Parts: sequence; structure tokens; C-alpha cells
Amino acid sequence: MSNPKKNIPVGVSNRHIHISQPDLEKLYGQGYHLTILKDISQKGQYASNEVLALVGPKGRIDRVRVVGPTRGQTQVELSRSDAYRLGLDPPVRYSSDLTNTPGVKLVGPAGELTLEKGVIIPQRHIHMSPREAAEHGVRDRERVFVAPVEKDALDPGSEPRTVIFGNVLIRVDETFVLDFHLDVDEANGAGLQSGDLVYIVRKDTKAQPVRSKRLITELDVRKAIMGRRKIIVPAGAIVTPAARDLAKAHDVFEEE
Repeated sequence: MSNPKKNIPVGVSNRHIHISQPDLEKLYGQGYHLTILKDISQKGQYASNEVLALVGPKGRIDRVRVVGPTRGQTQVELSRSDAYRLGLDPPVRYSSDLTNTPGVKLVGPAGELTLEKGVIIPQRHIHMSPREAAEHGVRDRERVFVAPVEKDALDPGSEPRTVIFGNVLIRVDETFVLDFHLDVDEANGAGLQSGDLVYIVRKDTKAQPVRSKRLITELDVRKAIMGRRKIIVPAGAIVTPAARDLAKAHDVFEEE
């Protein structure tokens, strides 16, 4: 059973774009700045009035919202359904991890540009402060199982569609507001919407990342895949070519 004091609100994330200032000016004009439509759950972030079109090998999606403020690099976050529609096959990643990701064309009112990389499907994750992490008994980058809190009332004649989520990434920072982020596909499959509540069932021990040694071989990567673990790659580590290729195919590495 959940503990009401440890319930976590759900935040369903629709497709959106984080953009760099140079890319914004290419698409909206020199000297242009984002304008605020409304604040969103995380401190200092907002949905902007600006929208862009995404064009992939097989399709186009119009009016994709830009989330501000501007960032150091442009990043596009999609659901798997969006990716199929565009003809892309992006990896599941946490925000800003853009190594070996596909690109896409962005179209704005003043121009267009093609990203060489930057498209991801966001890893489901929980934002929390250090105090909240202590209350839940978790640490930054740990993985947990999460279950929905049963709602008090169901539609007559309708069964609940309960899903337990595994491999949920914990992210901890003083600026974070408590929130379980998942995309539209995941929310629809679980019958969840923004404002619903979930709770941590237990840690996902098999999915905890392991801190790598200085030499990473193909065997290390195969062990991580079998154990459903990530490998944290420290700065300066030597990675064999076979290990890197296998890790890329299975999205195993996390940069330190």
C-alpha cells in the first residue's frame, strides 16, 4: 500500500523542443527571444508561445512546443508513436544525453535547419529534492519500480488499467520539484494523467548503474545487458571498439 506522505504527482510530458539561442535565431530571426506562455512544474522552466514543425524521413508534425529557457544545445523529445510517424528510431535517454542520436529538420517562421543529432525518447524519471530523496530512501541515478495510487472513483463499468513501471530513473537536485515524468504513450497505456499520484514500490536492483573500471571490454557490456544495468563511464576510461559498438546498440553507457 502507498503511504500518502510519500505519494508523487504525475507529470505527463508531450512532445517538445529545447532549443539553443543560435538555432532559435535561425528559425525565428536574428535577435529573437522566447516568450512565456505558462510556467511548468520545474522551477525556471516554461512552455513558450513559440512552436516549430518537425520533418522526418516519413512524415511531419506541426506546432511542436518549445520549452524555455534556451539551452546550450537543441534537443527534441518525442514519444515512440511520434518517432514512428516521422520515420525515426531514437534511443531512450535522459535529457542532454545526445551522443549517437538521430537528427531531424526543424521548420520555423523565418527559416529551417537540420539537426545532425538531438532526438530522444525521454527516459521515465522522478525529479526530487535532496530532502525528498532522503524521505523516499533513494539517491541520485538510482532506479526504482513505481506503481499508481488507486483512484477513489472509477467510471461506472470501467476497469482500472494498472501498470507498474520499472527502471524509473531518480534525479536529485536542490532546484527540482517532486514529479514523475513520463511521456504520452506511457501515460495512455497506464490510464494516467497529470496530477494523478504514484508511489515507489521498491528499488529496481537489477537496473542500478554500475561504476565502470578504467578499461571497458565487450564482456563488461554483455554482463550489463544481461543484468539490465547501465555502465557509468568515467572520464578518461578506455573503451574497446567492440564494447562501444555493443553498448551503442543496447544504450548501455551513461557518461559520468
